Amino acid sequence: MGTKTVRLDDDVYERIKSRKRADETFSEAIDRLTNEWTLLDFADGESPADPDRHRELIEQSESEGTEDTEERLERLGVETDGDE
Repeated sequence: MGTKTVRLDDDVYERIKSRKRADETFSEAIDRLTNEWTLLDFADGESPADPDRHRELIEQSESEGTEDTEERLERLGVETDGDE
């Protein structure tokens, strides 16, 4: 594997340097920081470009979480706003 010399602006160099781990070279740091995957790769097949679907999934998750919490509190004998 060969090497290349690249010119970096001082501010870019400092940003990389601040994120570089003590045990890695600048090349390794740049490779890690510019890795090709993002969190969107783990989006479970849902398109992040569809804001309406995203909003629907968030609302569904919140609703299921609220229902689950209310059921647990009810089993514990705690009164919730959902009881009104």
